[in-house]
Amino acid sequence: YSAVDTNPLSLYVMHPFWNTVVKVFPTWLAPNLITFSGFLLVVFNFLLMAYFDPDFYASAPGHKHVPDWVWIVVGILNFMAYTLDGVDGKQARRTNSSTPLGELFDHGLDSWSCVYFVVTVYSIFGRGSSGVSVFVLYLLLWVVLFSFILSHWEKYNTGILFLPWGYDISQVTISFVYIVTAVVGVEAWYEPFLFNFLYRDLFTAMIIGCALCVTLPMSLLNFFRSYKNNTLKYNSVYEAVVPFFSPCLLFILSTAWILLSPSDILELHPRVFYLMVGTAFANSTCQLIVCQMSSTRCPTLNWLLLPLFVIVMVVNVGVTPYVERILLFTLTAAFTLAHIHYGVQVLQAHFHEGKYRRK
Repeated sequence: YSAVDTNPLSLYVMHPFWNTVVKVFPTWLAPNLITFSGFLLVVFNFLLMAYFDPDFYASAPGHKHVPDWVWIVVGILNFMAYTLDGVDGKQARRTNSSTPLGELFDHGLDSWSCVYFVVTVYSIFGRGSSGVSVFVLYLLLWVVLFSFILSHWEKYNTGILFLPWGYDISQVTISFVYIVTAVVGVEAWYEPFLFNFLYRDLFTAMIIGCALCVTLPMSLLNFFRSYKNNTLKYNSVYEAVVPFFSPCLLFILSTAWILLSPSDILELHPRVFYLMVGTAFANSTCQLIVCQMSSTRCPTLNWLLLPLFVIVMVVNVGVTPYVERILLFTLTAAFTLAHIHYGVQVLQAHFHEGKYRRK
């Protein structure tokens, strides 16, 4: 496992904090259990906010707002999940139990956490006159997803995982904003903070700005440094960009569904649609992580995109709103089960390989 972390916040604040926290955990506690616990906290936040804000209208003027205590719980649990994500690797090194499975488990769950984290944050502003439209949030979700996969694309080509700066900054900032929201109320975000620039605009600008001004330039810089040093794993441009094929096709197909939808499916069921996209993305990312760890070629296309393609074709022909809703919910459930099944298969392969080596 080769990783480089140059983020000042991480190096000078979070790592010393995590070094202190990890000493609290008993040495018998498995690092993978710490990783999974952090992931469950993120999912719990998603489900909690789905209960109090199912359609992302709770923060809009004239609607029943999310109770203040919910924001406090979500803020604390988000920071706890972030802390556990930073501590699990230290626990593995502390107990001399670092394994390739731990790396895959950590980063694989991180890829799935992207959608849960972003969609939960959306409830701070929601949609409506003071919020962000569900389509804009859909595009922002993709900015986050592509920012995440960039780091693993780097490692796939360079052999080194350059940890993105945006992750630590966003986790600390959002945890703080959740608590502030409980204190000042969502009404505080209605007012412009500078001239006519609203807080929702700041939210959008921060995500896009971090991706375009920090994550993308640093990724390209690290890639070209490896190119100049002649340390790239793949000399062919085609092989170097293969990991982007499935995510890009997923973006094209899901966007086509939104634009062709006869019932405006994203407006009706945004939370489920985001989950469908995020889960399919996580599966493609996990396949990339397995390939980068095993030095094997990344699959050109993810088979999960086939049923999505079929549904987009069916929607284009024309279906009733009821049928389209059933298609979305069924596909989301199928993607979730398929992704879990993929994870189980990887675990079984890992343990089988371990038994084979011991023999």
